[in-house]
Amino acid sequence: MKRAIAFFTILAALLGAEAKCQVPGPLQLTQTIPMPGLKDGDFDHFALDVPGQRMFLAAEENSAVVVLDMRTNKVLRILRGPKAPHSFAYDSDAKKLYVVDDGGPNQVEIYDGTTFKLLGTIPMEAHADASVYDAENKLFYVGNGGKEAEKDYCLISVIDTTRGEKVADIKVDDDRVESMAIEKSGSRLFVNMYNKGAIAVIDRKERKVITTWSITQEGRFNGPMALDEPDHRLFVLARDPGKVVIVNTDSGKIVGAPACVGNYDDAIYDPETRRLYLVGVPFLKIFQKNEEGDRYDNLGQVPTAFHAETGIYVPKLKQLYMVVSHHGATDAVVQIYKVVP
Repeated sequence: MKRAIAFFTILAALLGAEAKCQVPGPLQLTQTIPMPGLKDGDFDHFALDVPGQRMFLAAEENSAVVVLDMRTNKVLRILRGPKAPHSFAYDSDAKKLYVVDDGGPNQVEIYDGTTFKLLGTIPMEAHADASVYDAENKLFYVGNGGKEAEKDYCLISVIDTTRGEKVADIKVDDDRVESMAIEKSGSRLFVNMYNKGAIAVIDRKERKVITTWSITQEGRFNGPMALDEPDHRLFVLARDPGKVVIVNTDSGKIVGAPACVGNYDDAIYDPETRRLYLVGVPFLKIFQKNEEGDRYDNLGQVPTAFHAETGIYVPKLKQLYMVVSHHGATDAVVQIYKVVP
């Protein structure tokens, strides 16, 4: 008996020492921001006001925009004007918030960034949803039209946020578009063609599609997208069958397609750590670029909660923010994760 007790004592000590020496996961939950009063329903995307240290969150099915203070990690206010907000652009110079809203008339709403007074609207066709903001050139690209507008093509509408007006429409030959990514070192805009299983490559100066890259050999129903500009790689989540399709942006060729099954609505790439984050359920998945060619290792995964499908990464803070919808007796929250090197 004494030998058995001694054995288990030593084993417990060894296990305790091993636990202390374990390497922590790639993300560490540090805080949650409660958002009481928001009912069940999906949230959509985030946007940043870097100078004002604020964050905007589309509470899509609550017909609201949540304004978060990044200094205090508290809700500053809830803007109730939009009907079904999806995505944003914030012009920090003009101090205006542009909200893509398809809850009534499809439109982009312009709000004063201080008072949040509605300053005007820009009409869109049906299914105004996906967007991306070119902050350097003050141009906001908004996907709209397509199947819900009874057309076999979509438009990428170009909005000048300095002037507060639409300046162009770019035609994309698919009846649904999803996420987009902007190339900062060049003039290209990448757009997911959802039903054709392809990527439209747009020249932003010429304002037209210059080529398309098919991904149907690996998957279809393109969802979230992220760009690794330094290494010339574009990540596209093919929801069927659940793969991260990796495309060489110099050639348009597929160079990898690791499996990733789940419901994901945001993809984020951090060039500093060379990590790809896929935000969704049942896990927030993290891939790490390996130095050996186009290999992306599964670095880890964080179990997520109900409808936790969108997030945003703030490089300056080295923090990832993810929203979790209200469910049961649990309030909606924004979870804040610290990146662990």
